[in-house]
Amino acid sequence: MKVTETPLPGLLIIEPRVFADSRGYFFEAWQEERYRDAGIDTVFIQDNESKSSRGVVRGLHYQLEPWSQAKLVRVVEGRVFDVAVDLRKGSPTFGRWFGLELDGESKKQLFIPRGFAHGFSVLSETAVFAYKCDNGYNRDAERSLNINDPQLAIDWMLNDVKPIVSEKDLAAPYFADAEMNFKFDTQ
Repeated sequence: MKVTETPLPGLLIIEPRVFADSRGYFFEAWQEERYRDAGIDTVFIQDNESKSSRGVVRGLHYQLEPWSQAKLVRVVEGRVFDVAVDLRKGSPTFGRWFGLELDGESKKQLFIPRGFAHGFSVLSETAVFAYKCDNGYNRDAERSLNINDPQLAIDWMLNDVKPIVSEKDLAAPYFADAEMNFKFDTQ
């Protein structure tokens, strides 16, 4: 397994070893000891999966402390552009975003620590998206950032495809007005 640091501290790209032959493929999507050795000692408690059509943009979602969530995200089938925004006050990359393409072929994953907003856009006809969380859902702590925030200026890589976004996500505040209570851990 190859682990690559991104420009945002704590946000990691994971490329698992995929064993493929004429029958198909096999890979370990999660193996606690191996991930812990790579610096990911998060205890995941829940797996989630969604299926979406081309042009769907989900996000940018997060939960306030103490209900924040670390996530290990991947695409089972299809292709998405995955985005994480640093919401940790005191972070050298506070307010910056990082995006990368995830697909069902490469099995590449993104580890998103607590203190980030997360979202993705679907680039293929459909995509099945799976992720692990280290904390449960809490409706009262749920927050979002507006995907069209000009300060963030995220290119969702949809080109001429009209984004399909929930009314709730379209009504989310811009970064400057969003509630967030995360602090950057300097240790």
